[in-house]
Amino acid sequence: QVQLVESGGGLVQPGGSLRLSCTVSGRTVSTDAMGWFRQAPGMEREFVAAINYYGGTTFYADSVKGRFTVSRDNAKNTVYLQMTSRHPEATAVFSCALDTRPLLGPHSSKAREYPYWGHGTPVTVSS
Repeated sequence: QVQLVESGGGLVQPGGSLRLSCTVSGRTVSTDAMGWFRQAPGMEREFVAAINYYGGTTFYADSVKGRFTVSRDNAKNTVYLQMTSRHPEATAVFSCALDTRPLLGPHSSKAREYPYWGHGTPVTVSS
């Protein structure tokens, strides 16, 4: 059974940084692309970032470019999201997702393309 568990969420001040982790069990992720999505209160889930199977290619939503960095450590079966949050409106639940395909493409920003999901970790941006 494939399980994804996110960690690292919490309270951060505007302009502060957090690093989220997503550890996968039940499957070796060295051939899988991975993605991060977020859902703010009352909003639709939206794409944040994706990384290909070995970390050589990344893809970001325009809204987070330059502030978020996605990376991975296949030896630990873990994907990371380093983020700097600008303002309280960035409060959201962040979820990681696993794509059984290794490469990124137009599908990588679409939640329906990911068959496996974690439950999410909340990030609250507040001063």
